[in-house]
Amino acid sequence: MKEPFEAVVAQHSETVLRVCRAVAGPQGADDAWSETFLSALRAYPELPQTANVVAWLVTIAQRKSIDLHRAANRNPLPVEQLPDVPSDLGTPDAGDPDLWAAVGHLPDKQRQAVAYHYLAGLPHAEIAEILGGTVEAARRAAADGIRNLRKNYPGAPATGAPR
Repeated sequence: MKEPFEAVVAQHSETVLRVCRAVAGPQGADDAWSETFLSALRAYPELPQTANVVAWLVTIAQRKSIDLHRAANRNPLPVEQLPDVPSDLGTPDAGDPDLWAAVGHLPDKQRQAVAYHYLAGLPHAEIAEILGGTVEAARRAAADGIRNLRKNYPGAPATGAPR
């Protein structure tokens, strides 16, 4: 028979807190600890009796800590005054609206393959996983996208990959 969940918390709470502090940092550790045990409480009835409870809790703690750390990185930073114009961060060669328009007119798969390969530097195998096709199809989509850019964008170099 499994021990009551309260006993599991009492026995393993310090270990879980140490993991949360190591992964989420001191500021997020308490939240990660709470999230870990809330999640564990929901799943505990389905946990097999033969399961390694501490390993299970540590795995949950690690994932919850990573989730909280990622969420904190997505939170907006307060600023005194909002900018008047949209940011051009992430825009390839923001000073050239014709290039941005040409990239925007590519078919979806070509645009994505060009962005993932030439802007993010991903290999074709990873692009294939993201787009849900073969490596050859990802390579072809990137090559076709570059060919279309060279054909439709007046400032494109005749040879070589865009930078």
